Amino acid sequence: MVEVVRSVPAPEGLGVALARVPPGTDIELDLRLESVVEGVLVTGTAAYEVAGECARCLDPVTFDEEAEFTELFAYPPTDARGREIEEGESDEEAPSRLEGDVIYLEPVVRDVGVLRLPIAPLCRDDCPGLCATCGERLDDPGHVHEEIDPRWEALARLAQESRESRSNGTPQDATQDDKQDATQDDKEEGS
Repeated sequence: MVEVVRSVPAPEGLGVALARVPPGTDIELDLRLESVVEGVLVTGTAAYEVAGECARCLDPVTFDEEAEFTELFAYPPTDARGREIEEGESDEEAPSRLEGDVIYLEPVVRDVGVLRLPIAPLCRDDCPGLCATCGERLDDPGHVHEEIDPRWEALARLAQESRESRSNGTPQDATQDDKQDATQDDKEEGS
């Protein structure tokens, strides 16, 4: 058994829509390599920094993530004499292979790293997000909208008209009296 600690640069494209590992940043690998009958068993952790945007308010988000993995890197198939043989294509997913004395961990780290990334990262658990009407942050103290239930909209318009007529100096009662006088004048003219 061999234990190895390495720091490697993050590859391109390690991420999802709103969260990703910035290319070139360090991925800390803490590995344990064990020889088994079938090949080399690699067990370890990958620690890396994640950068992205909050899914609700789109503010920048950074956090550290750690992914554990275990992968068997199989020896190449050999015949009875120990010579390598070529295997035909099979429907089953082939295990990772040793290539000489080299173990390629990038596909393994990419798989476990992307699976650990949140699809919708949040800047904080109680982030209210953005207003669907104006796009401002919902937690801003000055953010308000006067929303009227559509069922009460007609009544709200009448109330607004009433307030406007009062502010113009026309009392509501005088307006009603004028309407009644006009109606009586129309009746008298028609007779």
